[in-house]
Amino acid sequence: MTPTAAVYLDNAATTRLDPEVLDAMLPLMTEHFGNPSSIHSHGRTVRTAIEKARKLVAGLLNTSPAEIFFTSGGTEADNTAIQSSIKTYGLTHAITSPLEHHAVLHTLEHLAKQGAITLSLVNIDEKGHIDLAHLESLLQTNPRSLVSLMHGNNEIGNLLDLNRVGEICRVHDAIFHSDTVQTMGHFRHNLQQLPVDFIVGAGHKFHGPKGVGFLYVNAERVKIHPFVHGGAQERNMRGGTENVYGIVGLAKALEIAYRDMEAHKQHITSLKRRMIERLVEKMPDVRFNGDSGNIDNSLYTVLNVSLPASDISDMLLFSLDIARISASGGSACSSGSNVGSHVLGALPSLDPERGYVRFSFGKYNTEAEIDYAVDTLVGLYQKELAS
Repeated sequence: MTPTAAVYLDNAATTRLDPEVLDAMLPLMTEHFGNPSSIHSHGRTVRTAIEKARKLVAGLLNTSPAEIFFTSGGTEADNTAIQSSIKTYGLTHAITSPLEHHAVLHTLEHLAKQGAITLSLVNIDEKGHIDLAHLESLLQTNPRSLVSLMHGNNEIGNLLDLNRVGEICRVHDAIFHSDTVQTMGHFRHNLQQLPVDFIVGAGHKFHGPKGVGFLYVNAERVKIHPFVHGGAQERNMRGGTENVYGIVGLAKALEIAYRDMEAHKQHITSLKRRMIERLVEKMPDVRFNGDSGNIDNSLYTVLNVSLPASDISDMLLFSLDIARISASGGSACSSGSNVGSHVLGALPSLDPERGYVRFSFGKYNTEAEIDYAVDTLVGLYQKELAS
């Protein structure tokens, strides 16, 4: 049965705003409009809202409010952790992987090109797992490095053992930053126990507003200089008038995510399992990239599908869009204007002739939408084979 509305299966890119979040934001968009840096009552009311939001986020993550800094999103938070730690501590070497989000990878490549650092890429296996023995080897050669490795890969769903990597970094006196944008709100992060120096979040990845995020800075281990200058906001760490309603919305969204996490995980996992089982049944040659097809050990919101080689591969996302299905993906190589996925392109033994599509799920998706997406995908390939 065709759904009455377009099917949105691109939740790793952004998520629909939760109505509860909007309700929390509206008073700060209308009634409470003061500048939080002002000392009068209008400003103090808004300042209180920001600090309540900070305390809420810190409480959910089991850390101190003094270690939470609000930003314009995950990209700024990543840049702050990377660029400020390198500059503050005079670091000359950084380690990352070829699978990182461009907010990390491009930032480090830019610094390396400028001559500020040398950059090492840790080895990965054919499924995209980080080679921890190679990481240790790199740190033995270059102690006191910056290590930046993401917790959950946004394209292939691989999860990193943050505790193990953090322990390795501490043995070698390295600073450890992890882009946790994809797992924030979907996994619980206990920062009293997690051996990380920086993690980040972006509100729009867990049904909050766009244009707001946060950076956690482990105050016991690191103290960095600001990345954005121009004012004393965020305790002199981030200049610029705060995105007040965004901050309040982010905190409310994270509160809801933690409150309902187990139920939402169960629901979303069941949708992912249904898609895997139906695709395997109807398309025997289907494959799943990275760990995304591993229900028990992957980012449960992401499924990266590798489809049989076909003439429709290059137009796959367009064809899905025509069928009112929103998904994302890309080829494993670069050709012409099709830049391709740097993540898929880095995986060994990936067939560039096959079609690739990433489906990412959220709490508002239904079984009927999954069935429609699978039937549409299968129909496109059956039509191609029959022609």
